[in-house]
Amino acid sequence: MPKKAIDPRPSWDDYFMEIARVVAKRSNCSRRHVGAVVMRDNHILSTGYNGTPHGVKNCFAGGCPRCAGQVKSGSHLEECLCVHAEQNAICQAALYGTSLQGASIYVTLSPCLTCAKLIINSGIGEVVYDGEYEFLATVEEMFESSGVKYRKYAFKEGK
Repeated sequence: MPKKAIDPRPSWDDYFMEIARVVAKRSNCSRRHVGAVVMRDNHILSTGYNGTPHGVKNCFAGGCPRCAGQVKSGSHLEECLCVHAEQNAICQAALYGTSLQGASIYVTLSPCLTCAKLIINSGIGEVVYDGEYEFLATVEEMFESSGVKYRKYAFKEGK
C-alpha cells in the first residue's frame, strides 16, 4: 500500500494570515501596521491596510496629527485621520461592487469596536485575528449577539 503523500502547502488559515501580514507592510501609519484580507470559498475578495484616506498626506509624512504627536495609545482617537485595515478592506469591496456576505476576514490585529460594527453590517460571517486589541471583550459580545464567528488565529503548518 503506497504511503499517503504529506501536503507541504500551508493551511488556508496560514495562507490568508500570511497574506494579511504582507498587506500590513503597505500601511502608511507611523504607529501600527495592520493588514486585512477578506475571503470567501478560499478566494480573496478584498484587502486593506491602515493609513490615511486616499489623497491625504501619508501618516508617516505627517498627515495624521494624532500619530505625529506623542499621545498615549488609545487616547485622542477623535484626532486620528487613519482608516483601519478592516474599514479599508470593506470600503475597497464596496468601491468595486463586491458583496462580502458570508465572507471571512483575516486581520493581523483584533478589530476595534467601530470595525466590529462595520464587519457585522457588511455581512462578513467570520473574523480570524492574530494580535489582540484592548476592546476585545466588547467586540466578542457584539459578534456573539450578531452571529459572527470570531477566533484567534492558531498557526497550523502543513494542513
